[in-house]
Amino acid sequence: MAPAQALEAVPVSPDASVINLLPDLDMYLDVEDRLQVSTAPGPDGIVRRIEVRAISRDHRNWAVFALSNPSDEQIDRILVAPHFRLVGSGIVWPDLGSERIAAITPSQGFPPEREASQDADVFRITLDPGAVVTYMAELSSPRLPQLRLWEPNAYKDSVNAYTLYQGIILGISGLLALFLTIVFVIKGTILFPATAALAWVVLSYVMVDFDFWGEVLQVSPTDDRIYRSATEVLMALMLAVFLFAYLNLNRWHVRYSHVMAGVFLLFLGVLGIAIADPPIAAGIARIALAVIGVAGLAIVGIFAVRGYDRAIMLIPTWSLLLVWLFGAGMAVTGRVDNDIVQPALDGGLVLIVLLIGFTVMQHAFAGGAIAQGLIGDVERSALALVGSGDIVWDWDVSRDRIVVGKEAEQRLGAEAGALQGPPQDWFALLHPQDRDRFRATLDTMVEQRRGRISDGFRLRGVDGHFRWFHLRARPVIGSDGEVIRCVGTLLDVTDTKTREERLLHDSVFDNLTGLPNRMLFLDRLDMAMGWADEETRSRLFVVLVNIDRFSEVNDQFGLSVGDSALLTIGRRLARILKPHDTIARLGGDTFAILLYSDSTELRGFIDHARRLIRTAIEFGDREIFLSASIGIASLRAETANGEELVTDAELAMRRAKRLGGDRGEIYDPLMRKLSATGKSIGVDLRQAVQRDDLALSYRPVVRLVDKDIAGFAVDASWRHPIQGQFTWSSLLPLAEREGLSTPLILSVLERAAQQMHDWTSTNADAAPDFVLVPIPVGGPFRSELVNDVKAVIVRNQLAPGALKLAIGEQVIAQNPEFAVQLMHRLRDVGASLAFDRFGASSTWLSYLERMPVDTIRVDPGYVRVDGRGRRSLLLRSLVSAGQDLGLRVLASGLETDTDALDLLQLGVELAEGDLFGRPLAAPAATRILQDNAAQAAE
Repeated sequence: MAPAQALEAVPVSPDASVINLLPDLDMYLDVEDRLQVSTAPGPDGIVRRIEVRAISRDHRNWAVFALSNPSDEQIDRILVAPHFRLVGSGIVWPDLGSERIAAITPSQGFPPEREASQDADVFRITLDPGAVVTYMAELSSPRLPQLRLWEPNAYKDSVNAYTLYQGIILGISGLLALFLTIVFVIKGTILFPATAALAWVVLSYVMVDFDFWGEVLQVSPTDDRIYRSATEVLMALMLAVFLFAYLNLNRWHVRYSHVMAGVFLLFLGVLGIAIADPPIAAGIARIALAVIGVAGLAIVGIFAVRGYDRAIMLIPTWSLLLVWLFGAGMAVTGRVDNDIVQPALDGGLVLIVLLIGFTVMQHAFAGGAIAQGLIGDVERSALALVGSGDIVWDWDVSRDRIVVGKEAEQRLGAEAGALQGPPQDWFALLHPQDRDRFRATLDTMVEQRRGRISDGFRLRGVDGHFRWFHLRARPVIGSDGEVIRCVGTLLDVTDTKTREERLLHDSVFDNLTGLPNRMLFLDRLDMAMGWADEETRSRLFVVLVNIDRFSEVNDQFGLSVGDSALLTIGRRLARILKPHDTIARLGGDTFAILLYSDSTELRGFIDHARRLIRTAIEFGDREIFLSASIGIASLRAETANGEELVTDAELAMRRAKRLGGDRGEIYDPLMRKLSATGKSIGVDLRQAVQRDDLALSYRPVVRLVDKDIAGFAVDASWRHPIQGQFTWSSLLPLAEREGLSTPLILSVLERAAQQMHDWTSTNADAAPDFVLVPIPVGGPFRSELVNDVKAVIVRNQLAPGALKLAIGEQVIAQNPEFAVQLMHRLRDVGASLAFDRFGASSTWLSYLERMPVDTIRVDPGYVRVDGRGRRSLLLRSLVSAGQDLGLRVLASGLETDTDALDLLQLGVELAEGDLFGRPLAAPAATRILQDNAAQAAE
């Protein structure tokens, strides 16, 4: 008896017309004739176990799924498992269909009722309001290619729609086969019976695929497999016979006849195999179809090069056949999965036979040869004009009347005769900018009595939109030397002009946001600098806005959400600009603003922009919080061009990002000098790590119940003698780039452990419970980290759990199995573990239960209040998830007493943020601990 895990119920909405249940199935193959199942949790949250016995000992395969009715009304649905699907059926030993579901047993209520259907297992399912029901489907075969839950009317409409399509295809195929048979009777050469036989085989295949035999003759799924296999074998055989007969290969060499005879006998043997073992025969037939298609193309190509007319005429049809074979191959291998694929392939197959019939008809009624030299030069020119698709344009100068092909009027949506008349009547339809040029062109042609017209203009359609036309014409000179008419062609070039305009637009505007791109922004900036006088130069600023940690949004939510966020930010920034200001997207997550402002108002503008960017962006039931690093540069006397001014703003923006982001920095000429020294920064950082020059700060982590300090979160910074201050967020990427992330983390761990030892040895009662050190993604998280942490704990004589490591979701996501094992080993050597930025990604639940953590650190984005005073709706769920697992919850980013009160009511135990003080140096943190101990003693 095989046990099964509890399921997640699939909600069935009253509005859903169809639900694909295949991704939510639990399959149990080749098990005993009994199955024990843990049901999906009901409305009361209770998981029950039920056991079901197969109705036949031959049935050893099961599919288990659960459905829930979240509405307050009863829902009826149709469960459909088709007997056969071409999609995913396979090439070798394909799945030719069979009965799929023998019976269905629900966890409660009456069993679903089976409804009569010849081509699918259909069951009617009823869900009571609020019910959660687990269903155990006893399978007749180990494969279940499709399982869908339909709304009854939608299923009926789908069946009716496909029935109409199937009837049309069957009608066309039947008439085609009958017509080709009649042609065979009229012209009895081997070409026509081969074509007719191919048409009849295709008709038989379509009838089997559309389950026509099943409806008429009540064929069982087992017999249907034989018919399907046999028709596929016959289709491959008849295709080879047609190619042999059409190209008349026996005329070229007797060996072709021998080969064809061998192929015929071989396929007759395969046809016999179809009765005994249909999948083997069908697999051979499908491979043979591909081989015949490729080999046939080679044969047709060889004979076409030799100038054989029949081969030349067969190239388009055979190319279409190869396209059909490629599509069929994509379908049977499962690379193309759609309900319309199978009917479309059937229709395409009939179309190919129809084209083959047309090709054969040409030989039937034209003697089998392409007529040569039967048209004159005038007729040939007329046919070429029709084939080119150009519109005839004729101006009778003596009568002053223009005659245009009706195609032009159709393109404009105008009435018949609207473009027929004197040239003056055209002026009302011409674009105002084209009227004078058009009139001058005609007048010049008449006056000079020579030349040719090659010009474009726009004509207004009935809908008010203009279409582009290109006129090519030349004059016809009469016996008196005067122009009597001007004749040419008119070509609709609207699509070409539209593409040109789109390319021109895309060359200067950003495709995503529609804002100017870097090229257009620099052009406008250069123009503004050129027009600036002494007064306006002081009011011209370039503001560069770069979104902080924007790559995390793309990683966590996807590129589409990231693009939506960029659109939102671009629109927010555009709303606060004045008409003479310009905003552009320079690429990626960087925006540039050409701003005219007084220096006194500049800081207010930057603060306003920061607030707009920090406002939450809602996405579904999630909220995205972003910040930006802003660089500002003003126009200086020595600024050479706009590119240099943008570079100044970029240097200021990088300065803001190094200082932690979410701030604005104004360009200082010293920044350009400092940027040239960037190559030595890696060496300086290595020396700083070796000399312990990093400055550690300690952010208090308090218990919300009594506001006592439970521990400290460790942060590190470094002041470069030239580049200035590097915060923890800017220091980690620098260390990772220079290969110093591991020495940096070990240095921080050692110094934090030493400080924890000092606090414990000096006054154990006043010492905090732990120090929290974040472990970043990259080099530090490796197997050697266990021995390093153990050595730190032993050297500093720390109690178990006193050194707490914060592990982020990105660290775990790189290699979950390795991460979980490594975390267990870290806990065994005495470290305690916290899940950092809990909830920042949708994948955290998949890791949480497996990790040996004792604390979860909630991402600050869930704690912040948005612009409407609301806190994230998921905060309660995150806290509850931690409590249910017996973990301590640490909330980050608290700023107000309201935050502390709300989180305390939710059950949060620990918290950190500006509300409890900014990061402190070690002496200041020690004094706070001593003061708290003294107050407690009093």
